[in-house]
Amino acid sequence: MTIQQVLLLLLLWMWLLHPCHTEMLFRRTPDLRPKGFAGRASGSDGKALHRQKRGWMWNQFFLLEEYTGSDYQYVGKLHSDQDKGDGSLKYILSGDGAGTLFIIDEKTGDIHATRRIDREEKAFYTLRAQAINRRTLRPVEPESEFVIKIHDINDNEPTFPEEIYTASVPEMSVVGTSVVQVTATDADDPSYGNSARIIYSILQGQPYFSVEPETGIIRTALPNMNRENREQYQVVIQAKDMGGQMGGLSGTTTVNITLTDVNDNPPRFPQSTIHLRIPESSPVGTAIGSVKATDADIGKNAEVEYRIVDGDGTDMFDIVTQRDTQEGIITVRKPLDYETRRLYTLKVEAENTHVDPRFYYLGPFKDTTIVKISVEDVDEPPIFSRSSYLFEVHEDIELGTIIGTVMARDPDSASSPIRFSLDRHTDLDRIFNIHSGNGSIYTSKPLDREISQWHNLSVIAAEINNPKDTTRVPVYVRILDVNDNAPQFAVFYDTFVCENARAGQLIQTISAVDKDDPLGGQKFFFSLAAVNPNFTVQDNEDNTARILTRRNGFSRHEISTYLLPVVISDNDYPIQSSTGTLTIRVCACDSRGNMQSCNAEALLLPAGLSTGALIAILLCIIILLVIVVLFAALKRQRKKEPLILSKEDIRDNIVSYNDEGGGEEDTQAFDIGTLRNPAAIEDKKLRRDIIPETLFVPRRTPSAPDNTDVRDFINQRLKENDTDPAAPPYDSLATYAYEGNDSIAESLSSLESGTTEGDQNYDYLREWGPRFNKLAEMYGGGESDKDTS
Repeated sequence: MTIQQVLLLLLLWMWLLHPCHTEMLFRRTPDLRPKGFAGRASGSDGKALHRQKRGWMWNQFFLLEEYTGSDYQYVGKLHSDQDKGDGSLKYILSGDGAGTLFIIDEKTGDIHATRRIDREEKAFYTLRAQAINRRTLRPVEPESEFVIKIHDINDNEPTFPEEIYTASVPEMSVVGTSVVQVTATDADDPSYGNSARIIYSILQGQPYFSVEPETGIIRTALPNMNRENREQYQVVIQAKDMGGQMGGLSGTTTVNITLTDVNDNPPRFPQSTIHLRIPESSPVGTAIGSVKATDADIGKNAEVEYRIVDGDGTDMFDIVTQRDTQEGIITVRKPLDYETRRLYTLKVEAENTHVDPRFYYLGPFKDTTIVKISVEDVDEPPIFSRSSYLFEVHEDIELGTIIGTVMARDPDSASSPIRFSLDRHTDLDRIFNIHSGNGSIYTSKPLDREISQWHNLSVIAAEINNPKDTTRVPVYVRILDVNDNAPQFAVFYDTFVCENARAGQLIQTISAVDKDDPLGGQKFFFSLAAVNPNFTVQDNEDNTARILTRRNGFSRHEISTYLLPVVISDNDYPIQSSTGTLTIRVCACDSRGNMQSCNAEALLLPAGLSTGALIAILLCIIILLVIVVLFAALKRQRKKEPLILSKEDIRDNIVSYNDEGGGEEDTQAFDIGTLRNPAAIEDKKLRRDIIPETLFVPRRTPSAPDNTDVRDFINQRLKENDTDPAAPPYDSLATYAYEGNDSIAESLSSLESGTTEGDQNYDYLREWGPRFNKLAEMYGGGESDKDTS
């Protein structure tokens, strides 16, 4: 039987149960109550059923939806008992759809539906009926309201709001665990028949899932479904109306179900033993390798924590868990030494960090493996006995004194000899040197704490067999103070004494400074170099002293300035002292001791000398000064006449004096003492190659101290002659028969390099440029330190 035949039978069945040929009969009643309408429905025999009483009101029509006939669908009939059939009455219909959806025959009162009606659009229509006199248009019956109700047929299938649902359920769930609920809707009338009664069933997804027929709840149907075996499932659910009976309409939807992960799998190492290698020179923190345990779970259920639980290298190595890769990174915890130990064994454990108590029976959720680490030998640089060295030395030690020794060794089994050197960038002044064989550091220049209190050196240790492998160590040299500086005045003192000063009056307070820094602090003593009748010094015992007068009254006309030598000494060992001279001016002061003038006043002229006489005297003095200046200017412009009157260039002439010295053995030819004591020469001898002139007075040069080096004296004389404006540009030769001191650079010859005990470091030759590279290569490649014999 086809669907069309089933629908036809259903329509026929509903037609017989609910006939729609209903007549509305209007009748007049003897009382004046509102007129209603009485219903006359045609029975099965076609005869009208009359009701004269108004106790039962027929106010509802029934109309079957989805009419498929070609004619208008008959709804019912309106009829009044005032209608004589002569056409004098007119029936009027108003309300929902009147005139468009529903039409009425004005004469007969028959009501028809003009088109097919869908109950799902509108379930009932409310209309009003009235009968009026056609001629007078007066109502013969009052207006009455009635309802046309649309009867439902099963013409809508159940539908789901979503075509595809997505749901999830934890793996290993028990049977009957709810997954998701799906609900379908039916547009048919749920209060009429079974058209909207829906029953759910599963078309795809068995035997893993089931669905409740009445509620649409999907539940698990198999126990212990494992995500690791299968993760995705597709379930098709059918919703069918008519209570699921044959002939009902149906709709389907798809539900994609995912099994979510739970921690039901422990971690497992793929290997029971893992081998790793690491060079002994690897610094602390170096990653040696990684270990990884596999876990079939995902997400946080697969997170693993690694730890070292046993082994002989637990204190030498660490393991860190890498969260993003879930690996255990093994790192160096302490320095390794191939010569001490060559193999380490570790027991590494991997354990899940999130364990579900429901699955303890599947545990334990951890695993272990053995890691063997082999240490590889490398050629290591030397190792110093300390990480740094601190040496303290007094500043007055002799040159060549050893201030300390650094020690280093080759950690390799070969134990190669060590060679020491200084990094000259840390000792630019070359104050120190080092013995290349034993590491002894000694001084090569004098030390001065007042110039530099600390010296920060860097010592390099290298294997002789492998000079490229070097190690550096800092060496700190502290220079200890020695009392080698005498105290001096703290500042320059501008001291004056008033002419009206009295004995014992304070004229100056002095203090001193000392470059030294004794442990007990500075302590100075002040005294006079000799007894002075005018002034005395009084020590305040707080590193200051007072200068006091010893007599009353001073006169600047007699003595305008006094020189007072003051001896300042310290109390450290050895005691150092110095003499400072105070210059004391005699000044005129007011009654309160404030200085007014320190210049010597001009002598008073005899009384009675007029102002005009004073002016005349001043004019005469000025005229004399002008004459002297003019005479001097004329003399300066005269041309010097040389003794040699040759027309040729005077620079080509050779002046021969025919004077020959006696050589080094001749002590009578030249007295070296004259150079050392120029003050013994009474007059400066004039040059013999020019005409002497009297305008320029010979310049007196300061005599050199007795201990001044002759070389310095000669250089001073040469400079004076070069800058003398009276000296002509004649070529002359001055022989002083003095060779000077030894050269600081000494000899560059290699003849004595094998026997000398001096410093043989020629690193500085490389710093002189490419012209000296050959010399630097010839003299040992820049080795600056003394080798062990």
